[in-house]
Order: sequence, then structure tokens, then C-alpha cells
Amino acid sequence: MAGIAGNHLFKPPLYCSKLRSPPTPPLSFSSFESKLFGLSSYNSSNCFSNSVTFICISTSSRLPIAARYSGPRSDEDQALDISSIKSDNVRLIDEHQTMVGVLSKSVAIQMAEDAELDLVILSLDADPPVVRIMDYDKYRYEQQKKKREQQKKSAANRMVLKELKMGYNIDVHDYSVRLKAAQKFLKDGDKVKVMVNLKGRENEFRNIAIELIRRFQNDIGELAIEESKNFRDRNIYMVLVPNKATLQKAAESPKKKDKSSVSEVSASI
Repeated sequence: MAGIAGNHLFKPPLYCSKLRSPPTPPLSFSSFESKLFGLSSYNSSNCFSNSVTFICISTSSRLPIAARYSGPRSDEDQALDISSIKSDNVRLIDEHQTMVGVLSKSVAIQMAEDAELDLVILSLDADPPVVRIMDYDKYRYEQQKKKREQQKKSAANRMVLKELKMGYNIDVHDYSVRLKAAQKFLKDGDKVKVMVNLKGRENEFRNIAIELIRRFQNDIGELAIEESKNFRDRNIYMVLVPNKATLQKAAESPKKKDKSSVSEVSASI
């Protein structure tokens, strides 16, 4: 290939005259494509009747480097696809979040390139489209971080339903164990479903099971509020939800005690 691009006159290969039919000529490039890819052409008509264009790659030329704003990095980053803007003008917000105003798209691209930042599309349907100069990678990182924090908060505020099963003739020890567990679940912000399953002839003791559920609710006290219940079927249950007002008072009371103890110590000193 180096010989083709030299200054010597191109000499066709010797076997060309022996070919029965001329080979398919190589692809031709326009002048723009030749400049874009660093290609030079050489025309020769000595071998075939039709003129053939031979393409040479110049090692001295450099391929164009795409700027940061030139196109999307993934399918989700359509905000970076400046080619989707058909309008010649855009409304620009600079990297300091200052409204620059309406100017040509080429000027906005040059400004983003000079700042070594991305030109991001904020509103493609606006007239003219609104774009902003920013560090898009940093912007996406901050947005993802906010999203993760919101998911953590929603997960923390989401109540989990805890189920506690009892028999209608449960003993005192097992009852106290379930009562302490319910109190812990409610303080942690979870719901509690207390159930008494009646099987076969146990349905005759329905009233005892209902009284047991009522007793459990009274022992819980103001820590929970009744959300729903079912005393008709064989599966008797009641769902209790945390009483936010009671939990908030319980959380504030230790703080008041700490403040009072500090004041007493300072007074004694």
C-alpha cells in the first residue's frame, strides 16, 4: 500500500492481461468521505477499459475525534444526542445555571467544547429546544444517589406484617412470649396480626377465642390501633398497627430526661 501512495507511476500487475473478465472495481468515495477518513485516490486506465479508482490510506492524516457532546453514550442517554435537534437555534443554560438565552446550535456546541463539558438536552419539544452545559456523568451519579436514598426511606417507612398464632387454650407463658413479641414488632413500626385458628370441634370455643383476642388488644394498650378484624370464620384474627402518636411520645421522653439530668448536674456544680 505504501507503493501505491508514492510518487512513482502506478504499474498494473502483470496478470491483468490474462484475466477473462475485469474484476469488480473497488468502492469509490466522494471527496468529503476521502477527507473524513484520510483516504487518497489514484486513477488508472492502463489495465482495463473502464477507469478504476484505487484507494490508499494515508498514515499521516488523523481521524476526527468525537467531542463529548456529539452523541448518546447508551440507549438511556438520549439527552446527549444533539443530532436529534432539528432546529438551528437553542435556548442555552450555561454550566453556572445561568440562562444565556437563544443562540445558534453551533455556538452552543462550541461553548460546551470550550468548557470541556457535555451539552445536554433538557427539553427537545420546546421552541427552541432547551439545552444545558454540565458534567453529565456527575449529574447522573447524583440522580442515582438520590434515587437510592429515596428507596431506602420508602423501605424504612414500609410496614411489615408480622403474624402471631395462638391456641384458644394457650398457657400463660406462651401468651406472655407472644405479647412481648407483638410489643417489639409494633415499636419497630411493623403491623401485627394475632390469629386463633379453630379446627373441627374447637369452633364451639369461638367466644373464648374472641375474648382472648380482646384481652391481647387490651394488654397492648395505646401502643397499637386496631386496623381490621375477623370474628366470623374459623380463622379468628385482628390486625394491629403502631400508634404513631404513642411511639413519638416514647421517643421524645428519653430526650427530656437527658436534658433534665444535665441541668441537675450543672446546678450542683
